[in-house]
Amino acid sequence: MADEVKLYRTWSSPFGLRIVWALHIKGIEYEAIFEDLTQKSSELLQYNPVHKKIPVLVHKGKPICESLVILEYIDETWKEATPLLPQDPYEKAMARFWAKFVDDKLLPSVWSVFTEKGYEAKKEAFVPAVQNLEIIEEQLKEKKFFGGESIGYVDLVLGWMAYLLDVFEEVIDLKLFDAHKFPLLSGWMKNFSDAPAIKQNLPPRDKLVTKFQLLHEKFQTAN
Repeated sequence: MADEVKLYRTWSSPFGLRIVWALHIKGIEYEAIFEDLTQKSSELLQYNPVHKKIPVLVHKGKPICESLVILEYIDETWKEATPLLPQDPYEKAMARFWAKFVDDKLLPSVWSVFTEKGYEAKKEAFVPAVQNLEIIEEQLKEKKFFGGESIGYVDLVLGWMAYLLDVFEEVIDLKLFDAHKFPLLSGWMKNFSDAPAIKQNLPPRDKLVTKFQLLHEKFQTAN
């Protein structure tokens, strides 16, 4: 009980899944508590009073919030297991830089294609998304994963791409990702998805399609 680990998450959030994958890669036992974000639990609000969001990791009764912070906490707390961040200070700084790029630039640019109303607006939003994909593709040269030969910090942060891109494509009926244009990212997506810690902890695709279809309809009909 003294070393108890709990994770407050939802079934589909990519930010929560980063933590799920990290815990499985590290071999850490934990209790998953699934939140309904339309009716947040008193525990979630107590543990994350600032943002009132998932994921929240609770370790030894103490909450840690924000997925990037949680990933670093996991890596530093369970050092004896597979490392997520490089040991070299420069390489560690670069991993943090690219993780921030994914969250601040790449993910919002792809999401804007999904949320824009109408085909023409989506095509316009598509341009910066592709530019950001080109930038991240460059970082995979001569690598299997962003972390080298094994899944690391940046891979986990970018993990949403491996299971959400084709769901978005199906829902909006627009090709977002060209495997011929991005051969390194395409190979990375397959390698990432095939890793047991990832493969065994992916949300059901049919449920994702249903969820994002409803969400997309809301965006398209909103004033």
